[in-house]
Amino acid sequence: MIALRLRQIALLLASFLLCGMAFYQMFARTEGGMPTRFTTLLTICAVLSLIFWALINHFQPYASQVLQPCVVLLTGIGAVMIARIDHEKGTAVAQRQLEFVCIAIVLCSLLIVFLKDYRVLRRFSYVSMVVGLVLLLSPMLPVFGQEINGARIWIKLPGIGQVQPGEFAKLFLAFFFAAYLFDHRDQLAVGGRKVLGLQLPRIKDLGPIIIVWFASMGVLILQHDLGTSLMFFAMFVGMLYVSTGRLSWLVIGFIAFAFGAVAAASIFSHVGARVEVWLHPFDPSLYDRVGGSYQIVNGLFGLASGGLLGTGLGQGMPNLTPFGNSDFIYASVGEELGLVGCMGVLVLYMIIIASGFVTAMKVKDGFGKLLSSGLVFTMAFQVFTVVGGITLVIPLTGLTMPYMAAGGSSLIANYLLATLLIVISNAANKPAPEVSTDTFQYEALAVLRDHELKEREAEVARQAKDQEERRARAEKADAFETEALVQGAAPVPPTPPITPITSEGGER
Repeated sequence: MIALRLRQIALLLASFLLCGMAFYQMFARTEGGMPTRFTTLLTICAVLSLIFWALINHFQPYASQVLQPCVVLLTGIGAVMIARIDHEKGTAVAQRQLEFVCIAIVLCSLLIVFLKDYRVLRRFSYVSMVVGLVLLLSPMLPVFGQEINGARIWIKLPGIGQVQPGEFAKLFLAFFFAAYLFDHRDQLAVGGRKVLGLQLPRIKDLGPIIIVWFASMGVLILQHDLGTSLMFFAMFVGMLYVSTGRLSWLVIGFIAFAFGAVAAASIFSHVGARVEVWLHPFDPSLYDRVGGSYQIVNGLFGLASGGLLGTGLGQGMPNLTPFGNSDFIYASVGEELGLVGCMGVLVLYMIIIASGFVTAMKVKDGFGKLLSSGLVFTMAFQVFTVVGGITLVIPLTGLTMPYMAAGGSSLIANYLLATLLIVISNAANKPAPEVSTDTFQYEALAVLRDHELKEREAEVARQAKDQEERRARAEKADAFETEALVQGAAPVPPTPPITPITSEGGER
């Protein structure tokens, strides 16, 4: 066990070392040395991370130990790039980002201590639904809601600042989806007619996916947020497939998604503009248009200038790309760390996603399977849409890279998501109780003794019943003989076979 813990802490310390080296190299090239404020914040983050690791080992001893080092590395890479852009623009976003990291680690530590069994979340399924919908629709409030860059997904709280409640809504809606699908999985798994070899669900079972589709379209219409609406719908369809195992749900979800995307591109101008930019990014008329392809083309130029190994930390120009520290932070990484750095980031995400799916396969509880797979599928979908949008695989959706992009709401929500995966992995990896203990032997002997006593009691009851039956037959025979003597006839035995009695010495 000690050797295992040493290997685990070595992974965490290695991630600290890599992040520290990246910060030192970047600041040495841009400012000539490491600023004191960043040294202090990084030290606090490292200490809190070590405390968090110790709490995991104490309260969740069988949890996966690969999640935390990967999250630390992704957070460190993102913070380095944010600080790099801050140096060019004269802002202090990276310092605030590290403060949010400290807050996120404290909240995750509390979750590790108090959430010993994740299955308690199933009891509050409909409460989670209400909370998730309230958070999702809260930006529509006239006082607190704010519209930024055409999307109304923010609320402004006094003393806190801007908060994106949709990031927290995805956690509560994941709780509700997992509980609902676990309770109704048998009904939803029933097949209907077969079309082209594919067994479709019954029409009456299409209600949940239709409701979620309309809710996603409502988010798109009211808040003009394409990414959030697609993320929630994809999360539900993915969890629906896991709960039923039927490919037809994926086909129906894809058709509904395609129909919604085409309708949105035709009806809403901002969605249509994103599709047009995706199809013709280098068109001069689109490049110079407000909200045109200027951002995505600069991102592509940044990726191209990075090449295989990148320009080096502090030697690129990621500040030229709009939102290079949030929506396009992947392009900033590609410019200064090159293709190798981009692939390294994707490998870290793949490790987290693979660990989540392994947990979903190993955990025995159905609710845990759905919750783990839903959370990790949401992260995978988010990474795919961001990277695919920057590299022109799909249109831009407005989502951000988990753990890397600037923003406290996204950072804290994704830290809580990783902590939930840690808690579920503890239940999945917990070994079965040993069968060679004294307690088990005592319980086994007690069961055998009870079984022997029951068999003995059954045997005694069977013997008593046989004696009672023999006594009843004897009493019946005596009564018949007495009746025969009274009538002057020879007694005839009542039990078969009956042999007729003739006169003495005579034959029949």
